[in-house]
Amino acid sequence: MDKPLIGVLPLVDIGRDSYWMLPGYMKGIEQAGGIPVMLPLTGEKSDIAQIAKMADGFLFTGGQDVSPEIYGMGRIEKCEECSQERDQMETELFLQVYEQGKPVLGICRGIQLINVALGGTLYQDLATEHPSPVSHRQSPPYDMPAHMADIVEGSPLHVLLGMKEIPVNSCHHQAIRVLSERLSPMAYSPDGLTEAVYAPGKPFVWAVQWHPEFNYQKEESSRRIFNAFIENAREFL
Repeated sequence: MDKPLIGVLPLVDIGRDSYWMLPGYMKGIEQAGGIPVMLPLTGEKSDIAQIAKMADGFLFTGGQDVSPEIYGMGRIEKCEECSQERDQMETELFLQVYEQGKPVLGICRGIQLINVALGGTLYQDLATEHPSPVSHRQSPPYDMPAHMADIVEGSPLHVLLGMKEIPVNSCHHQAIRVLSERLSPMAYSPDGLTEAVYAPGKPFVWAVQWHPEFNYQKEESSRRIFNAFIENAREFL
């Protein structure tokens, strides 16, 4: 049986002028039965359109802050490095695959980019704009839980996992401020931040603020998320 091809958005090291990849993104897809392919970054709309048609699903990865210019806010001092290349391509690619109804999984920056692409906004720095005793930027090892997340009853994540709450790892300083009207929440952190979302009316557009790529080997809930993503991608083979 053929396996679904999954386009994985590259991580970018601006200082070294290079693309790179964490193995957990790739291995998480592989263990679920998909074939991951790291994509190039390009601003050419015709190339992005071809990429959108090529793959059966898309994983939007973590990394740099999303530029506040995209969601109409001025940059605060605590906003960290942004990648114009990533912002431009990922926004265009996401909107295309969203309209095509192809499966999308967003992780960390991915949930933030998806929310912004659909009209939402972000906290640029949680310590400044949403202070809380909850640990959102844990130190290694990243496969250990940092806090609990409350799952919204009746949400797709609740249906998948059959749990009211789950322990999640956490390494981010930005998060959803105003949720896009085209997204619905699936989980919240104890201090009220949106930890997981989905797009109603789409077969599978999910995103989480935590990091299943770091703990899928030991955390069943993370494997189930990857598995659900790949199962939906099979529909586009």
